[in-house]
Amino acid sequence: MSKTTFLFALALMLLSLPILASAQTDEIQVYDAAIAGKGVVNLMSHSNFTPMGRETPQFPGSVIADHSFQETLEWAYGVTDWFEQGLYLPVSTLDSQGRGASLDGFKIRELFVKPHAEDQTFFYGANFEFSTNHLWWEPKRFTSEVRPIIGWHLHPASLGKRQLDLIFNPIVDTDYTGGFGNLEFVPSGRIAVHMNDKWAEAIEEYSDFGPLHRFLPANQQFQELWATTNYYGKVYSIETGVGVGFADGADKLTMKFMISRDFHLFGKK
Repeated sequence: MSKTTFLFALALMLLSLPILASAQTDEIQVYDAAIAGKGVVNLMSHSNFTPMGRETPQFPGSVIADHSFQETLEWAYGVTDWFEQGLYLPVSTLDSQGRGASLDGFKIRELFVKPHAEDQTFFYGANFEFSTNHLWWEPKRFTSEVRPIIGWHLHPASLGKRQLDLIFNPIVDTDYTGGFGNLEFVPSGRIAVHMNDKWAEAIEEYSDFGPLHRFLPANQQFQELWATTNYYGKVYSIETGVGVGFADGADKLTMKFMISRDFHLFGKK
């Protein structure tokens, strides 16, 4: 099976699943339960550009997605081999539709995972985020996310020495109004093939179904399919991707670039 045929088959497999996190424009990423080592600080830059996006505000006064650029710095610290503390600061937007450059708020997060998930066949974890927002970024000042993480690192014989990753993040969001009935279901998923220990290619899917108690009509949901490439270097790790929207509630074309580096505050082990 050729590489192109295999990736096309993966796309069909993913589309056949129930539509998988709201593609928050400050962070377009599927979590795989990997965390910074104990005592290590990781800094990741999230850069997202939407050349063909929604041209009307999602709510009165909000940032308009079309031709907007988002830049977020994500700071993470490995507290133990199963717990990572994170901070998103700053979260910023350059809006070409009139607002200009703006600071959108900040987030803190706590990530709990199965230790050394990258070396496990089956892995899992849970991420909790707490956001403080300016009201052009979100309609509510305070919001939160709960992100369960489940996945498998597989080595099927048909792929030879290549590793296959299957990852699902069944995320729910809340703005603390309306109780449990107002939880929003915004899961994400990723199917990746590691060509070697440095390169991987993947297909990702991001969606927003709307409130758990009553999903939005299909044409109002957020649904995007992404093609991504990962590079895992000794100093820097990079992820790039292009996403295409398939519903009226999604942006038609979005691009992302993520680069991260570890800093060993207390020296390497």
